[in-house]
Amino acid sequence: MRSTLLLAMCAGALSAETWTGTVVDVMCKGRDLASHTRECALQCAKGGFGLVLGDGTFVKFNESGNARTLAQLKKLDREKDLKAKVNGERKGDVIAVQSIEFQ
Repeated sequence: MRSTLLLAMCAGALSAETWTGTVVDVMCKGRDLASHTRECALQCAKGGFGLVLGDGTFVKFNESGNARTLAQLKKLDREKDLKAKVNGERKGDVIAVQSIEFQ
């Protein structure tokens, strides 16, 4: 039983991936990223967040990822250039965020 649980935990850890991109709130995802601000993201936080990848693809965050992102945004000391490294598991157009680090 314990080996099965350990194997399942290791398999979950192996499926995690890392992405880099620009964090944006869902309401502003199609707008100009260069002018998108931290303050705007905080004001629109209720709609959730996601990551715009290098190819322009927008991937939403799961609920716990939204909470992690909001906490990090509140601590962030810059107003623009919301680039981040996100670790988690992608299922379709949603990332189950395990960690987020603004760069």
